[in-house]
Amino acid sequence: MALENSTTLQVARLTAFATLGTLSATQALIGRVWEALEGVDPERLAEETLCLVATATARALEVGLQAASALRQAVVAALLELPLTYRDYLLGEVLLEGEDHRDLEAAGQEVYSRLERMLTFYQAHLPAGQFPGERLLAEKMALWMGRISPPGLPELPQARMERLDVVPLLHAHLRLVLMFGRHVAAEASVG
Repeated sequence: MALENSTTLQVARLTAFATLGTLSATQALIGRVWEALEGVDPERLAEETLCLVATATARALEVGLQAASALRQAVVAALLELPLTYRDYLLGEVLLEGEDHRDLEAAGQEVYSRLERMLTFYQAHLPAGQFPGERLLAEKMALWMGRISPPGLPELPQARMERLDVVPLLHAHLRLVLMFGRHVAAEASVG
């Protein structure tokens, strides 16, 4: 029983830590892009960025928790669902304001489908069980930059990404999550 409670607590700690970090890194990336590029679709920017960061964070934890498979499965699954969970939270806010439920259901299904496509895209480009290092991030974040940028910009997505210095920002977040995951995994193996 004590082991079950300990595992539950560790899963909760890891999930909370990784979620806070994911939302913080997402906000930081969104802020950099929003300030630097005119004509960016704010909803697309938010959704694409959250899907990228949640997937990259899940990949970092897969590596960080290799020695703790009981923790890894639950935490990684929660992170890969984070964009959908966040959308549920936003829809809940709207429901509390008394919006028409029928309109929300149709819009919600469209958003969920879009988010699932984005998650599938980033999960395919960030391999499971592999830590997204700077070189991989630079390659995959160029795809992200192309997807969030308005059409017709004079510079290539790679140049925009380098100018905004976004790879080091996400890489620092992923290293922090990796180290925290390893720390908790080590605690789990001792306890």
